[in-house]
Amino acid sequence: MLSHDQIWEALDRLAERHELTPSGLARRAGLDPTSFNKSKRLSADGRLRWPSTESIAKVLDATGASMEEFLAFMRRDADLSKQLAAPQESAFPQQGGSIPLLGFAQAGAGGFFDDGGFPAGQGWDVVEFPAAPAQKAGVYALEVQGESMMPLYRDGDVLIVEPGAQVRRNDRVVVRTNEGEVMAKVLLRQSTRSIELMSLNPEHPNRTLELSDVDWIARIIWASQ
Repeated sequence: MLSHDQIWEALDRLAERHELTPSGLARRAGLDPTSFNKSKRLSADGRLRWPSTESIAKVLDATGASMEEFLAFMRRDADLSKQLAAPQESAFPQQGGSIPLLGFAQAGAGGFFDDGGFPAGQGWDVVEFPAAPAQKAGVYALEVQGESMMPLYRDGDVLIVEPGAQVRRNDRVVVRTNEGEVMAKVLLRQSTRSIELMSLNPEHPNRTLELSDVDWIARIIWASQ
C-alpha cells in the first residue's frame, strides 16, 4: 500500500528533478501554485490531504514523466527505480555515485557517443553524481567551456544530461548535429521535420535545425552552478 508521505515525496522528487519547487511544478502543470505546498498536505483538523489523480496526470503530462517513473519515485526499492529508469544498457557500469564527464569542446568529436546519444568509447573522465534523482544508466555530465552559454551557464559549470528521455517544449537540452556541433539550448518547438531552439545567451541567435541534420538530442536534468 502506497502511503500519503510516499505520494507527496514522489511529487517533491519530480519537482527537484526538473529544478523546480513544488509551487513551480504546480504552475508548470497549470494548477494553482499553492496546490503542492506543504501546508496543503494536511487539513486544519489534521486529516491527510491527497493530490488528485487529475493533478498527478497534469504533472506527468507537463514534465514528460511516465507513470512508471512516478511509481519508482514512490517506491523505496532502489533496484526497482534503476530498472524502470534505464532506457537501455550503458557502456559505463554503475560505479557508486560516479558518472562519465566530458567537456563540451570534446563532445563534438567522434567516438564518445553511440547512435542513441549514450556515452561510449574511451577518454571520459568521471564526476560524482550530485543530483537528487536516482542514478540512471546512461546519464552523463558535460562541463561548460567558455562564455557562450552565459548568463545561464558559466565556464566550469557541469550539466547532467539524460539521453533517451522524452524532451518537451521549454526543456533545456543538449543537441549534437551530424557535423559534430554540440550546443545547449531551450527547445521551443519540435515538428516531424525540424526543431526550433532558443539560445541561452541573448548574443547568440536562435537556431532551427532539420531533424535529418540532428544526430541526437538529450534533456538537461540538473546543473551545478
